[in-house]
Amino acid sequence: MSQNLHANLELLVKSGHAGMLGSLQHGLEKEGLRVDAKGQIAQTDHPASLGSTLTHQQITTDYSEALLEFITPVHSDIDAMLDELKALHQFSYENLGAEELWNASMPCHIPSEEAIRIAEYGTSNIGQLKHIYRVGLQYRYGKMMQCIAGIHYNFSLPETFWPVWRDLKGSSLSEKHLASASYFALIRNFRRTSWLLLYLFGASPALGKDFMQGSQHQLQEFDKDSLYLPYATSLRMSDLGYSNRAQEGLNVCFNQLSTYATSLQQAINTVHPPYKALGIQVDGHYRQLNANVLQIENEYYSDVRPKRVTLSGEKPVHSLIDRGVQYIEVRNTDINPLLPVGIDAEQARFLDAYLLSCLFGSDNHLSDRECSLLNLNKSIIVKEGRKPGLRMNLLDGETSREQLGTEILDQVAAVAQVLDEVHNTQDYSQAVERQREKLADPEVTPSAQILSQMRSSTLNYQDWVLQKSREQRELLNRTPLNQAKRDAFSHAASDSLEQQRALESEPQEPFDQFLEHYLAS
Repeated sequence: MSQNLHANLELLVKSGHAGMLGSLQHGLEKEGLRVDAKGQIAQTDHPASLGSTLTHQQITTDYSEALLEFITPVHSDIDAMLDELKALHQFSYENLGAEELWNASMPCHIPSEEAIRIAEYGTSNIGQLKHIYRVGLQYRYGKMMQCIAGIHYNFSLPETFWPVWRDLKGSSLSEKHLASASYFALIRNFRRTSWLLLYLFGASPALGKDFMQGSQHQLQEFDKDSLYLPYATSLRMSDLGYSNRAQEGLNVCFNQLSTYATSLQQAINTVHPPYKALGIQVDGHYRQLNANVLQIENEYYSDVRPKRVTLSGEKPVHSLIDRGVQYIEVRNTDINPLLPVGIDAEQARFLDAYLLSCLFGSDNHLSDRECSLLNLNKSIIVKEGRKPGLRMNLLDGETSREQLGTEILDQVAAVAQVLDEVHNTQDYSQAVERQREKLADPEVTPSAQILSQMRSSTLNYQDWVLQKSREQRELLNRTPLNQAKRDAFSHAASDSLEQQRALESEPQEPFDQFLEHYLAS
């Protein structure tokens, strides 16, 4: 165990404040494509019975009109968080008619990019901005990759933790700056070790052939309709022929908040010549919000982000600079089609223990050389993570996947033991032991299990996921949705529609002026 982690855990336990870890804050964001009865991407509008995608707080869309996104409120209890996600699924199933919800990360059958409708958010200026931003993504990267779905795991310590931790550490930093520094330590250690999450929980080893249409790739044929790599864990997190040259040139620094914010602001304000060549407004229609490396902060693709809830009209990077990091968004979690809502309590408990081990671990900054090695490790794991004899890269040489993974799990286990004592359970330690089984036997991993089930079923990727999605829907619906919950969701849907109507009935400045003011703020 790292000395830093051991010392921090000991300090917390001996001070009698370990119980504060019983109030960890969690939230989930889960994406999922609506598909028709044949499993093709839905061409219908977002169901009005689910509310307004612009103003609903829990049910919206991501890139595509067909790409639903469920958002749970913040919960201190993991089971309550998962129950909320389950209820969102059940309510949506009741309002999808003959359509299904695709319960996997790699998309359903999409005959061509023309079949992908970009999400619509109404006629208000903010609604138009959200739509045009997505049009920009189309012109910059193509539509297909924007239909990949995932789960974002939002995590934080309770706000009451930071003044206590400041006193225990004898820190001269303000609570705001201590929290930000601690969360950035978490991010750095996450980047060092998150290859293990992809190995343990990666659930996208295969995809439909049509996803790669017209693209060069090194994938192999699983069958006449499907592609895969024999030892892949998470093709969702690989390049898949997707090349973002502009972002590859970014050197976003995760060593501290100031350098991170500066890196992002520079990208948001730097013109990228190829994007300039696309044009911003052509024949009276916007192709993108601007010609810069990033249109807005959200365009930066990262598997982990520092976050803060923004105020009305406030940009995310400004909220971080002004008020510090509030929580961490983990973005590398695949939807596991073997689970009813794509994630379960065991995985969530492991993530809690893992993220705390990152937060209480090393304070060391990342060097450029270490970042390069970490990117290489990620690339190896997503494409051949289960390969026998796989070696991982460290600053001082190579080591085996099993050796490095065991060292990481030992650190997570130490945190899990503390969490077990806080919650009077063995669930956290058992979650870690379950991951040791996967490390010892790659065939136990979700990615291996998915390929095994596809082989035994003789179904291609498309048909297998459609079958699993229907099975998971049936399983969830065996327990009826609570009527009070149904009523609450119905009222939220109707309220959100009224909020959008009210917004659109207000006087609006010309969109060109609105965009100019927005980008200048």
